[in-house]
Order: sequence, then C-alpha cells, then structure tokens
Amino acid sequence: MSSDSAAVDSEIVVLDNGVPTAARVYDVMLNGKDNYAIDRQVAEASLSVMPELKEIALHNRAILHRVVRHLAAEQGITQFLDLGSGLPTVRNTHEVAQEANPDAKVVYVDIDPIVLAHGRALLQDNENTRVVTADLRKPKEVLAHPDVQELIDFSKPVCVMLVGILHHLADDEDPKGIVQALRDAVVPGSYFFITNFTRLSDSPESEELEKVLLSQLGTGRVRTPAELEEFFEGLEILPPGIVPLPLWRPDEIVTDATTIGVRFMTGGVAKKN
Repeated sequence: MSSDSAAVDSEIVVLDNGVPTAARVYDVMLNGKDNYAIDRQVAEASLSVMPELKEIALHNRAILHRVVRHLAAEQGITQFLDLGSGLPTVRNTHEVAQEANPDAKVVYVDIDPIVLAHGRALLQDNENTRVVTADLRKPKEVLAHPDVQELIDFSKPVCVMLVGILHHLADDEDPKGIVQALRDAVVPGSYFFITNFTRLSDSPESEELEKVLLSQLGTGRVRTPAELEEFFEGLEILPPGIVPLPLWRPDEIVTDATTIGVRFMTGGVAKKN
C-alpha cells in the first residue's frame, strides 16, 4: 500500500461497535471473531428465520475459491477487484489467486473501515494486494481510488467480483447501473462474478429474512433469478449458467440440490466480449 494512500485511509479508520455492518455479520456466519455484539444480534435474528444461513455463507465462500482458482489458473486472469470483500477470513481471494499465479494482483474494497484495519495488518508484506475503504454505490470513485489505480491496469482484463454484496443495495441505489458502470470501465476479456440472495417461490423464509435484514441491518434485498440475470446483461454467461452456488462447477458431487441451504444463494460468472 502506498504511503500517501495509507495516510489518507488511516484518517477514516473509525471503528463503531454500535452499528451493525454487513461485513461483520458475514464474519459471524463464517464463525469469525472480528465482530461485535450488535452484529451477532443481527446474525441471530437472521438465523432464527433461516437456520441454514451459516451453511449458505460457507457455500458463498466455497464458490469464491472455485471461481478465482478457475480464472487465475485456467483463464489467465491476473487482476481481481473484490468489491464488498468483507473481513479477511480463511483462504481469501489473494491467497487463491496468488497460489495459481504469484504475480496476480488483488484489490479488496469495502465500505466498513474495520476491513481496512484488519486487511492492512494481514497484507503489509504483500506488494500485489491492497485494501481500500470506498463506497460501491460510487463506482467512479472506487475505480479512481489511488490504490486501485496503482495496482490494477484497466487496459488489461480484470475479474470484477460482486460476491454477496448486491443484495445489500436497495433497488433505488441502482445496483444494475453500478454493474453497468463497472462493465463499461473494463476491457473485453474481463469477467464478472456475482452472487445474490435468491427469492424462493416455495420458501416464505426468504421473504421473512429480507424483512429481518431491512429492520436490523438496514440492507437486504432478496431477488428473483430473473432479477439476478439482469446484472449479467451484455455479458456472456459461462456454463453452467446462473445457478445455486454449490452447483457452479463443484469439486464434489452435490447429493441433494433441493434444500434451502443449497438454493437460497444463486450466482454465476460472465465474460465481457
């Protein structure tokens, strides 16, 4: 991390344990330790509606590993922009990407300043990785951030990662427009990797969870498969398509794809041609 940008970012690392954040609630679901009582309260309320959420969080993490490994090892992608990255946990994006290619570059972006505090300590000796505090709802500012500009060469293909973050944007925050702005900013040959909470017609729990998240976290939009597909507009969706997370090129056979734990989050990978 450059000294100038670190000095700027250090001024905004103000940790507030009285307000829950999506990054820290997700950390609870992954059995992490970087969270506060208020985050655990939101997690417990959500789990009371959908006990499978911890399993779902693990599925979301597992598909991240599979996708990053596939793009780095098989598609030659060397740049990853991980938006709404959350707190560092087991097997982060940079670890998977740099295992496949030691020269791979990764920028983590999150609005929660605690992510910067933890990430800086974790990555201080990794010259090919940065952590940025920025607001995804302002994609031009994200892309213009000095650390993003320093590490990511936008004249070359990039993997733009929106993993479990768009469901924390309300419709009036124009998540589709944000994805389009990011799509327009990257060159052909780039990839988009998106996952989102999915509204299940046979599961009232999915609608109830949305109510809990909105009331306690302030964010949470469960979308239909058709709404999720709109995020991939103008892109070539890779096989097997937009599917429940465990079904995207699984490392092991999925023996039961009918459960809420398997179906509640949907995602896919697409290429800009």
